[in-house]
Amino acid sequence: MQSPYNIYMQIKDKIAIVTGGASGLGAATVRQLHFSGAHVYIADLKEKEGNDLANELGSQVTFIETDVSSNTSMNQAINTVLEQKKSLHLLVNCAGIALAEKVLSKEKTHDLDRFTHILQVNLVGTFNALRLSAAAMMNNQPTEEGERGVIINTASVAAFEGQIGQAAYAASKGGIAALTLPSARELAHWGIRVLAIAPGIFDTPLLAGLPEKARASLGQQVPFPSRLGRPQEYALLVEHIISNIMLNGETIRLDGGLRMAPR
Repeated sequence: MQSPYNIYMQIKDKIAIVTGGASGLGAATVRQLHFSGAHVYIADLKEKEGNDLANELGSQVTFIETDVSSNTSMNQAINTVLEQKKSLHLLVNCAGIALAEKVLSKEKTHDLDRFTHILQVNLVGTFNALRLSAAAMMNNQPTEEGERGVIINTASVAAFEGQIGQAAYAASKGGIAALTLPSARELAHWGIRVLAIAPGIFDTPLLAGLPEKARASLGQQVPFPSRLGRPQEYALLVEHIISNIMLNGETIRLDGGLRMAPR
């Protein structure tokens, strides 16, 4: 007997790109999509980590060295996918960088080039991958519900409660959250859903350099569960978003009830 849910987007045999897929939230997403039967492309600048992950997981995972903020590089990545697989169904944007710098300190003001660089990678890079992937997805054969693709961006709780020293990072993630609804409204015409996930404090390479005591202290700020988020918990939400067609145009907090303090 056929499942009544087979009319929705299925992950098995779908073609996916995960930007920033060589480490952290992106690597967990690559693993989860691969486990669910997708053909996954890791689009990242980390060549060694990306190739190591692809070699570990096998033939259905491929690394493509990609700079998401570059029109040429992102175009080449998508063209490679289309040449090899003829279609693209899923995009998960995990590529991003962080910066801690105050707007004003005793010695200086916030460096403008560093502010611009954060926006270029996080916000412009996300939009670049979104627009080029959507152009590929619009040519897919639709499901019975008319769906052609799913795009998931990564915002942050900093988009809503940016802390002192996070002006650049919060601005970039706030832009990603703001990008979600208008993109979903526009791409609905082609049956392409657009969502964002706003993670709280997750155990990723961005926090790996902190002492264990500091990491534990951060985790204790989370109401429940009082610990750092696990990358696989992000990946499980990605999987659910893909499978649930009624989710669209929303930025979903994944934070254990955390609301960030000023510092």
